[in-house]
Amino acid sequence: MTLQIKTLEQYKEVYQESVEKPEFFWAKQAETFHWQQKWDNILEWDFKTPAVKWFEGGKLNITENCLDRHLATRGDQPAIIWEPNDPNAPAKTYTYKELHAEVCKFSNALRANGIEKGDRVCFYMPMVPELAIAVLACARIGAIHSVVFAGFSATALADRIKDATCKMVICSDYNARGAKNIPVKAVVDEALKQGCSSIEKVIVHKNTGGEVQWDDAKDIWWHDTMKDRATTCKPETMDSEDMLFILYTSGSTGKPKGVVHTCGGYMVYTAYTFNNVFQYQEGDVYWCTADVGWITGHSYIIYGPLLTGATTMMFEGVPTYPDASRFWKICEKHQVNQFYTAPTAIRALMAKGDEYVNGHDLSNLKVIGSVGEPINVEAWNWYNEKVGKGNAPIIDTWWQTETGGIMITPLPGITDTKPCYASYPMPGIQPILVNADGEEVKGNDVEGLLCIKFPWPSMIRTTYGDHERCRQVYFSAFENMYFTGDGCRRDADGRLRIIGRVDDVINVSGHRMGTAEVENAINEHPAVIESAVVGYPHDIKGQGIFAYVIAQEGTAGDADFEKELRAVVTKVIGPIAKPDKILVVPGLPKTRSGKIMRRILRKIASGDASNLGDTSTLLNPEIVDAVRKAAGV
Repeated sequence: MTLQIKTLEQYKEVYQESVEKPEFFWAKQAETFHWQQKWDNILEWDFKTPAVKWFEGGKLNITENCLDRHLATRGDQPAIIWEPNDPNAPAKTYTYKELHAEVCKFSNALRANGIEKGDRVCFYMPMVPELAIAVLACARIGAIHSVVFAGFSATALADRIKDATCKMVICSDYNARGAKNIPVKAVVDEALKQGCSSIEKVIVHKNTGGEVQWDDAKDIWWHDTMKDRATTCKPETMDSEDMLFILYTSGSTGKPKGVVHTCGGYMVYTAYTFNNVFQYQEGDVYWCTADVGWITGHSYIIYGPLLTGATTMMFEGVPTYPDASRFWKICEKHQVNQFYTAPTAIRALMAKGDEYVNGHDLSNLKVIGSVGEPINVEAWNWYNEKVGKGNAPIIDTWWQTETGGIMITPLPGITDTKPCYASYPMPGIQPILVNADGEEVKGNDVEGLLCIKFPWPSMIRTTYGDHERCRQVYFSAFENMYFTGDGCRRDADGRLRIIGRVDDVINVSGHRMGTAEVENAINEHPAVIESAVVGYPHDIKGQGIFAYVIAQEGTAGDADFEKELRAVVTKVIGPIAKPDKILVVPGLPKTRSGKIMRRILRKIASGDASNLGDTSTLLNPEIVDAVRKAAGV
């Protein structure tokens, strides 16, 4: 196993070593894995091009490290526990032996259906074990997986299939989500009508058994193609820098970016971070509630846990079905030790009331984590008190699709925690704050733009089919640095706090303010459920502050409520941060990963609703018109 840090003193020593001798440090982590052939060179890098290569010349297969190397010692240990959407249906467990056999069978099925090393395979599936099995099967035969969240529209799916020229789609018939059965195969059929000429076959997993249209020339049932397949499959030999997967992330231009991760560096970094950030111990049950359609699901449901020999959970459903106690019932049922979820889910459950979490035995929880966006103070405190009971440290993790793994985080029981602070960099990560001219902002109690000045193993290698875009987006802003796109504050003790995307930082009369900071203040008002703050053009201040607020019934149009909100913000931050405009809205436009689409809110705040771009991939596209109507634009 990779190194697991146990004390604050050790963290400081290891961090120092990782900065002074980075190649030596990462070689030590990499040596804990099975390599078919050792690397010739640990690291070669140039951020100008950009070109980054880790463990060059090393030969491996990531699935040998996820599965085969565990068979002798933990073959009968649960590898994946799957909790279905229906609370009355039984959970399903795959031991490492069983998972290995299923992955080998599907690897053989893929090869029999014409998939070879280097081919791209698109996934559009619910959170079922077959998704993990098929992703690992792709990696085993050297095919490149591209998982698309099974909630995106047919057009969004088609765009991603075409960009990666995928040869196959793997999907289900329907997705059981809450009280609904959502057609999945029908969306794939619709996408394939939109010029996806590279697709040769579609493998369909029978999830609900609902009716689907069928094309005998193209469509294949999962269960049919798995029949009589051998339970062994020789893993393809991969170079450390061979592509492992493509994962699409929203771009500022609207066109999704295909973020590329490679085999060796991604393997080393995800295992190393999982082992340390969650302080996983033999016999623990670990649960990340994310969807495999996002990087969190890739790194911390599938690869990180399995590389470490952990027991990882997958959940098919939603946190509020059949009611808001579902997460806590599952934690109690499976005696979960590490729990990792998003602030969006925490806030939604907090709004439902404490009665849903009270009374559930959560005493097994040792670590509770947050991912996806900075967690606000109220949600942090509720999570800490009601879920962690003050005994399970909160790890507020900062990282990105492009970074491959967690970059800045408290280490539970080792480093301190502070609400809203991602805190400290992982050993091996060298963050730097710079000003708009790229000059380092030194010292503590300062703000700047967050960059990383030295490569790490799981960093983005390119954007698929468009390397120049990768250079422009991440490496062109500042010389010899990866620019995260985030503003960041370093407090008096050196902890780091992400204060929002750079375009989410408002400059009011020369004062820079993170939107998250103002939102945290607004959210302290007891009648506020959620808020989103954006800047808009202001004749005197340059930028004014526009606050969209979801509030309890009866507050819309209440002048006292607006006064109270401004008073709260003045109290928490100061009068400079008082919102100039406050609009009570029925909801906020969000992406399917729960991020607020501030681009749309900024346009509406500026009084221009003429071109809001494509809203079809939003979780709730209908809310856009409701917000426009409330704003009178």
